[in-house]
Amino acid sequence: MANSFSGALSSERAHINDKQRRPGLNRLNTLAKCAGVLAVAMTLLPVLVIVQSWGSDQTEVWQHLIATQLSTLLSNTLVLVLGVAFGVTVLGTSLAWLTVMCEFPGRRWFDWCLMLPMAMPAYVLAFVVLGLFDFGGPLQFWLHSVFGEQYQYFDVRHDWVVIVVLVLVFYPYVYMLARSAFLAQSSDVMEAARVLGASRWSAFFRVALPMARPAIIAGMSLAVMETLADFGAVSVFNYDTFTTAIYKSWFGLFNLQAAAQLASLLLLFVALALAAEKHSRGSRSYTQSARKQHRFRLPLSRPQAWAASGFCALVLAIAFILPVLQLLQWVLGQGFEAIDSRYVDLLWRTLLLGASAAVITVALAFVLSFSRRGAQKKMRAFYDLGTLGYALPGSVLAVGVMISFGFIDREILSPVLEWLGMEPQLILVGSVFALLTAYWVRFLAVANGPVDSSLQRIRASIPEAAKSLGVSGWPLLWRIYLPMLRPGLITALILVFVDVMKEMPATLLLRPYGWDTLAVRIYEMTSEGEWQRAALPALTLILIGLIPVVQAVRQSAASR
Repeated sequence: MANSFSGALSSERAHINDKQRRPGLNRLNTLAKCAGVLAVAMTLLPVLVIVQSWGSDQTEVWQHLIATQLSTLLSNTLVLVLGVAFGVTVLGTSLAWLTVMCEFPGRRWFDWCLMLPMAMPAYVLAFVVLGLFDFGGPLQFWLHSVFGEQYQYFDVRHDWVVIVVLVLVFYPYVYMLARSAFLAQSSDVMEAARVLGASRWSAFFRVALPMARPAIIAGMSLAVMETLADFGAVSVFNYDTFTTAIYKSWFGLFNLQAAAQLASLLLLFVALALAAEKHSRGSRSYTQSARKQHRFRLPLSRPQAWAASGFCALVLAIAFILPVLQLLQWVLGQGFEAIDSRYVDLLWRTLLLGASAAVITVALAFVLSFSRRGAQKKMRAFYDLGTLGYALPGSVLAVGVMISFGFIDREILSPVLEWLGMEPQLILVGSVFALLTAYWVRFLAVANGPVDSSLQRIRASIPEAAKSLGVSGWPLLWRIYLPMLRPGLITALILVFVDVMKEMPATLLLRPYGWDTLAVRIYEMTSEGEWQRAALPALTLILIGLIPVVQAVRQSAASR
């Protein structure tokens, strides 16, 4: 017992001496943990504020909503979610299966080109479709000139058109994840199924598809989250959902509490979608071996091969090529006069907000990942709450940030200013800081993925070796961690930068006066039916959005 006590005492002394030798590292760990806790608290604050909004009596507003719009909001949101979930699953999975498992003309080209629609914001494709197929569009004008007075105009503002637009934009989520799952499957499994008498279709539905189901469900869940968060596309089609109702309650009725209560119902939809995704996965696990990948692809007959090429080309043309060509035509029709000083200011503010939000978000993602490393199980679960912001629609975050910052301004900052002899004023509400807060809460999960995966690849022996050589604290961060994390940090910066530039609801609701961006400009022009004037900022966002798509293609090629 004496020996064990002396050994424990020696160990404790060594631990204390180690702490004394590494004061910089201890301060770094403490700072990282404090910042991680703060990031989680800021993520949960909008949710708590929105839930607390039910303490406000909004009986008259709800009576009006129930009598006029609530049933429409519920049915439209439900139809949209179910339609997009089914569409992206079928389209993304079928395209992934064709490009991975089959051989047909242009397969290698379609393999990466089918990711391009991810660069297309949903609201851009929405106003292009409306500009082409609406009553005054070129298609219906041409049909009327051909058939004369016998031609009956059709209304493009239908449920199924909105669903098709969102499916064409969001199917790459399912396509990329399902494609990776199919690539990881061993051809031995498919060969064994064929030996046991299964046909091609039977082997696909009974073997390949169940093995890829977790990836497919994950991609579908991302598409559903984006659908619930969408504001631009549904507003272009005047298709009322909870996101449009939140905007109308805020800026139409000037009732922030009613907007918060509507946001809480939208939050309920998000929670149900997350619960359904988790329940569908259950406790099942799928073990896949890439020891023998696909050295051969299913042979297709000549008609089948050309049908596969035509199907891929049709999807790519409708989702990306034709909309980009139409935007380019509108831009050329407007001439270069559209590139004036106001457009330069819009572009500069968009880039500035995107870059600032990207730096803040990636820094917080690094802090969160660093805090999670080596933490206990309960603390790791707590830090994981900081990445839940991506499940919150931008409109929900905007309402939560506005209410919470308004409370801080009224109850804390205004009395402090008055005590200092200064005139009380709103400091946080309507500030760039409020907008940046909504950005990093929304996209912290986007940055956390590449940063955390890069941090996990750093073996513990590397920083330990550096410490044994006298490098600890901040020098350890600058000389060891950051250089090794550079690829993941750059990827996270690009992803957040592009997502912030395309974000419309949070920007529209929280932007300070005079801080319009390209996304806001697109909304203003499309709300007035000015498709041609919205083409230039839309084309700019698409070109910038191609950056992460190209990077994803390069990473996919490198991994193979």
